[in-house]
Amino acid sequence: MSGSPLVAVIVLNWNNGPDSLSCVDSCRKLDWPNLRIIVVDNGSNDGSTEMLKQRCPDLELIETGANLGFAGGNNAGIRHAMAQGAEYVWLLNNDAVAAPDALSTLVKALSDRGDAGIAGSMIYYRDDPRRIWFAGGIWKKGRLRLRQRGANRLDDGQFDEQRELGSVSGCSMLVRASVINEIGPLDESYFLYWEDTDFCARAAQHGYKTLFAPASHVWHKVSATVATHSEMQYYYNTRNGLFFCGRYDWIALPCFLAFVAADVIVGALRGNRAMLRGFLKGMAGFIRGERGRGARY
Repeated sequence: MSGSPLVAVIVLNWNNGPDSLSCVDSCRKLDWPNLRIIVVDNGSNDGSTEMLKQRCPDLELIETGANLGFAGGNNAGIRHAMAQGAEYVWLLNNDAVAAPDALSTLVKALSDRGDAGIAGSMIYYRDDPRRIWFAGGIWKKGRLRLRQRGANRLDDGQFDEQRELGSVSGCSMLVRASVINEIGPLDESYFLYWEDTDFCARAAQHGYKTLFAPASHVWHKVSATVATHSEMQYYYNTRNGLFFCGRYDWIALPCFLAFVAADVIVGALRGNRAMLRGFLKGMAGFIRGERGRGARY
């Protein structure tokens, strides 16, 4: 253990104790010999904290007392982990479970590349274990490329190459502590969605590569805390996607807007008006300069 760097695994819980317990259970089966599992409760009001304390009395639990969003809640865990001397921080969604070697594979990816500061996993759907949810994010400034690889495709080995990419998902993202010390934590002005992409872009500005490590496997119970295709989801995704493009790549803004609009139109034709409301409110929020938690949500 003495020769293995300390990794802090940060699991953010918000009104979802059962999934958090499953995630923690998978973390306790990881083959990395030197880790601390830190659960951050983000102001739950459903009895989650009581459940976690009762079922896992030895759990390292931080209670924020309020919903600080994905960025704010994880940052509370990051600050605690850094104070405890963690050399790496692994953000792992509470509605995800990891293969026993998922973490060690990510650590190896970074340790083999001194110029890399972030590494992310191959992420599958939990209810369809061979179907890909995320195989890395593609973004290059000025290239009109801003998309997610592999979504909804069965894994037949087409993404087995470890490679540099524009971003990885905060669902499973390992970061060197030294990178956080240099560039700062997640940007809390996003509150929810796009903060992970922003973090990777900010790291790139400081010369750090982001690696996609396909041999690290995680299974994600998608949208366990935020309803899929909901008004809130489209508000934050639209507002923050426009904010990201405005900050890093104005040329990608119309492409992003067109992509989301097409998705919203399909949803509206199928009877989902919540997507349209969220999209319009997200655009309005971006124009008004709304940041952090939206007043309506």
